[in-house]
Amino acid sequence: MTPPDFGSGSGALHELTDDCGVTGTTADANAPTFDTGTTIVAVTASDAVVMAADQRMSLGGRFTANKNVRKISRVHPSAALAISGSVGPAQDAIRSIRAEAGLYESRRGEPMTMQALSQTAGHILRGLPVAPILGGVDDTGGHVYELDGGGSVMEDAYAAGGSGMQVAYGVLEGRFEPDASRSEATEAAVAAVEAASERDTASGNGVTVATITSGGVEIQALDETAHTGDEHGETGGTGEVA
Repeated sequence: MTPPDFGSGSGALHELTDDCGVTGTTADANAPTFDTGTTIVAVTASDAVVMAADQRMSLGGRFTANKNVRKISRVHPSAALAISGSVGPAQDAIRSIRAEAGLYESRRGEPMTMQALSQTAGHILRGLPVAPILGGVDDTGGHVYELDGGGSVMEDAYAAGGSGMQVAYGVLEGRFEPDASRSEATEAAVAAVEAASERDTASGNGVTVATITSGGVEIQALDETAHTGDEHGETGGTGEVA
């Protein structure tokens, strides 16, 4: 794949310019398969969902094409999508999910529930070479969904995806706590991505963190030397605030 045009090379993160994905068994045998090369995670907390992703764009896991990629985007007033997959289809899917969520709200006067949003996203993603994670908060609390190009929608308390998912899951298995505080969930999510970045050559170059609450979505970038906890060495500032 020819990398997209990244502009002047400023320090700002480039949104959804990662050509990476996940392979493996899905709920649909017809789901597309593709090369791996990223790490994304999502963790539920007592009053929020925390998502994290690395910032490296790799070509086939062998060449780093960009070091400042943002792989998490808001798709709903209180939900975000972390992308593992091909760039073009991922961008189209995000635009479509945003449009459907906006149309629903304009017609009904209230935002989509996370269950409705996840089912809508599952339909939109069918047949696409992407394997994202959807995280969001509604009146029933925080929700995390694993999605794929086969149209499957699977909810869990936490999830990981991409080529670094095995290492990330190992960290999450040991650190996840039901009803954890926001800071505890953030520490677990960042630790999972950082551990995967140590072993997976297609992941690295810092961590993007999204904190999702009923009040909105806040996305920020952390540098490679940031330590988990309350102070995170911010580099990119707030990517977007809903």
